[in-house]
Amino acid sequence: MLRPLLTLLVTVAATLVVGWVVDQTLQRLSARHPEDSLWSLLRRCRIPLQLVVAPALLLAAHPVAQLTNQGLRHALLLVLLAALGWLTARVMAAALAAVQIRYESVAGDASRLQRVRTQLSMLRRAVSAVIVAVTVAVMLLTFAEMRTIGASLLASAGIIGVVAGIAAQSTLGNFFAGLQIAFGDTVRIGDTVVVETQQGTVEEITLTYLVVRLWDYRRLIVPVSYFVSKPFENWTRKDPGLLAVVLLHLDHTTPVAALRERLRETLARSPLWDGAEWALRVIDTTPSTIVVRATMTARTPEDTFLLRCEVREDLLGFLRDEHPQALPRLRTD
Repeated sequence: MLRPLLTLLVTVAATLVVGWVVDQTLQRLSARHPEDSLWSLLRRCRIPLQLVVAPALLLAAHPVAQLTNQGLRHALLLVLLAALGWLTARVMAAALAAVQIRYESVAGDASRLQRVRTQLSMLRRAVSAVIVAVTVAVMLLTFAEMRTIGASLLASAGIIGVVAGIAAQSTLGNFFAGLQIAFGDTVRIGDTVVVETQQGTVEEITLTYLVVRLWDYRRLIVPVSYFVSKPFENWTRKDPGLLAVVLLHLDHTTPVAALRERLRETLARSPLWDGAEWALRVIDTTPSTIVVRATMTARTPEDTFLLRCEVREDLLGFLRDEHPQALPRLRTD
């Protein structure tokens, strides 16, 4: 009994030493190459690495192999397989995160940055799902009963495949729709979209659903298949800048030139205006009013909404204080 206990203690010590050596090596590499975040991100793999080393050493130790029962060896094998899957997923996630950080540091185009962020997020989810599926499948194959069942199921694999395809048609449709969204560049994380008259910002994209954060902080959960089968508005697909529009119904005596000059002054001192375009025109008339449209550009949809509110308040206040006769009224003569 002393020899297996000694083997166990040596295994634990060797596992701790391997984890410490790997961590110190990654720290030195990170300090030597501060521009590359991969080495610091790989430090998160220390625990799964130790979980791989420990059962691997125990399975390789001859005294343990001779003195322990088959149940314990099978349990160690399952732990080893699960740890290998965990380690693979961690390394993959660290590599993709390093790619994203490196791209964010050099990319100057916000739309391209959003596209790459969305693609890497979807790729990370897809690869993680594959790793989990393969790991669970390999762990199940270590059971003799599962191998026997698997051999018998191969004979009817065609029928099972057809039945599974019909049953999972919706799930598979959402899965491939998610991949199409990620690499088709139709919608990305951070885009401002309008779905079923609801306007919001894309907060999260998974393989099956998409989360849109609405203006009042509610979350709209939409299947990803919606974005490949139905029309929707994407306000920031190419350029996040939008044209803000303010409509005013005013009296025919309104001094349009003075109102236009007031708009120019308001935009000149507003940090929300991007300085690109602005205009004020009379676009329609009725027997009692004229319709004045003020347009101006802003950098983002959020700035567009705030600029629209600011201009509307300022122009109405200007007319109320300087030209009250310009406000609409009911004429009795």
